[in-house]
Amino acid sequence: MPMLSRSIIAATTLALLAGCASNNPYENQGGGGNKTATYGGLGALAGAVAGAAIDHNHRGKGALIGAAVAGAAGAGYGYYADRQEAELRKSMEGTGVQVQRQGDNIQLIMPGNITFATDSSDIASNFYTPLNNLATSFKQFDQNSIEIVGHTDSTGSHAHNMDLSQRRAQSVANYLLAQGVNPQRVTTRGMGPDQPVASNANEGGRAQNRRVEVNLRPLPGAQVQQQPGTAQPGTVQQYP
Repeated sequence: MPMLSRSIIAATTLALLAGCASNNPYENQGGGGNKTATYGGLGALAGAVAGAAIDHNHRGKGALIGAAVAGAAGAGYGYYADRQEAELRKSMEGTGVQVQRQGDNIQLIMPGNITFATDSSDIASNFYTPLNNLATSFKQFDQNSIEIVGHTDSTGSHAHNMDLSQRRAQSVANYLLAQGVNPQRVTTRGMGPDQPVASNANEGGRAQNRRVEVNLRPLPGAQVQQQPGTAQPGTVQQYP
C-alpha cells in the first residue's frame, strides 16, 4: 500500500479518536450537544489532507502532523463554545430565558413576561437578575459579537412597533454596557412585529412575540491558540 494512503488511513483513525475521546465535561448538556467531537474529528481529517499536500517529501509524516494540529484546534474552539453554552444554561436557569445553540452560534430568547411592560422600553424589575448574569458571562467569554434584537406583537401601528422594538434592544444594550461589557462587541436591531413566533390573536401569543433575542457569534478573526505547552483547549485569541 502506498505510503500516502497508509498515512491518510492512520490520520483518519486519529481524527475519529480525537472526536470520540473528548474530555469535555459539558457534552451531555441539554439542547446544545457536544460540538467538540465534531470540530475535532473533522478538523483532524482536513488537517491530514492539508499536511500530506504541503509536505511533498514526507507526506506520511505531514498527514499525521496536520491531523494532530488541526484536530486540536478544532476541539479547542468547540470546547470553548461548549463551556460558554453550559455556563449560560446554568446562569439562566429559573429566569425564563431560553438558551439555544446552532453550530458556533448561541441565542438567548427573553420573553415579554420578564423583559418589558406593554408599550414600554423601561426594563422590568425582574429582568435585572438575568441581565446581570448575562453581563458577567459576556465579560468572562469575550470572543463573541453580541447582537441584541427587539421584537413586538402586532398591536398598534407598524412604525410605532419598529421604534419600540429598537428602543427595547437599546435599553438592554445600555444596561449591559453599564455593567462593563465591551461596546465594540454590541449591536442592536429592532424587528417590530415582523418575525412573530406565536399568534397575535391571543395574549399568550402576543407575550411570546414581545421578546428580546441576543445572538452570540464568533468575532471575525477569532482563532484558537493551540501551541504545544502554551495553551489549554478552549483558549481563544483575537488576532488583528
